[in-house]
Amino acid sequence: MKWSELCIHTTNEAIEPISNILHEAGASGVVIEDPQDLVKERDTFMGEIYELNPEDYPEEGVYVKAYLPVNSFLGETVEEIKEAINNLIVHEIDLGHNKITMSELNEEDWATAWKKYYKPVKISETFTIIPTWEDYQPVSSDEIIMELDPGMAFGTGTHPTTVLSIQAIEQYIQKDDTIIDVGAGSGVLSIASVLLGAKEVYAYDLDDVAVKSTTINSKLNNVDQQVHAKQNNLLDHVDYQADMIVANILAEIIVRFTDKAYENLKSGGYFISSGIIQNKRQDVKDQLVKSGFEVVETNQMEDWTCIIARKP
Repeated sequence: MKWSELCIHTTNEAIEPISNILHEAGASGVVIEDPQDLVKERDTFMGEIYELNPEDYPEEGVYVKAYLPVNSFLGETVEEIKEAINNLIVHEIDLGHNKITMSELNEEDWATAWKKYYKPVKISETFTIIPTWEDYQPVSSDEIIMELDPGMAFGTGTHPTTVLSIQAIEQYIQKDDTIIDVGAGSGVLSIASVLLGAKEVYAYDLDDVAVKSTTINSKLNNVDQQVHAKQNNLLDHVDYQADMIVANILAEIIVRFTDKAYENLKSGGYFISSGIIQNKRQDVKDQLVKSGFEVVETNQMEDWTCIIARKP
């Protein structure tokens, strides 16, 4: 089979929404080429790639690459992708150059084109995320290993918004907590919550592909009995209270359901919201306070912010 590599030259802010658009369009695997990766310090013993070719990276912005099967619907699919990306402007998302190019790959080239970017990586004091095909041995007795298959997921779990979310969960979760994961995607935060001691997690996503990804990845990590994945729009029709709500989605969406999040949290519970680009941070904070929350901590990584709020 032949594959088409679709390359979008865009901004860091647009990575998450564009990646979701590509997955919804049927992309098998998404690769992010960010020039910041060329200057990061890397722990080579963790298996991270450190010999990167600068010629593969843009001078500014990022490349988001996706792989689509070459078939009779390809042209139509690409046009739908372009339209969906352009519509992000309505949400005041900076698309940067927004230049889209295409090239053709053979099956073998496609397999190595994105797998070479995904190696075991330690994302917190406790967590290491590994791809299913990697043979990895823990380096400490308290290390928690999470396996992911990014070929069917919405990300590898190593994006700053996800790392910030997991670090916050690690800090504030209590044993036997009940968690709600809004916009679960590949289920990374749901799985992490159970591995950190949550009794059960209700993982909601509007996309049925995301629900399937959460289910599959939960089984990979033997937590499928505790993670309940369901197709749902945000917190619509959710009528129970949890100890913690996590949401790694766009700031524009977070501000739409802070009232409902407050309602669905127990007193003393935490709302962890990530996926917030720096210039939207204050908007989210203001909305959280307006809904009754107390903002207890704000963490940042690169251009992204994670806000931890508590229901008094």
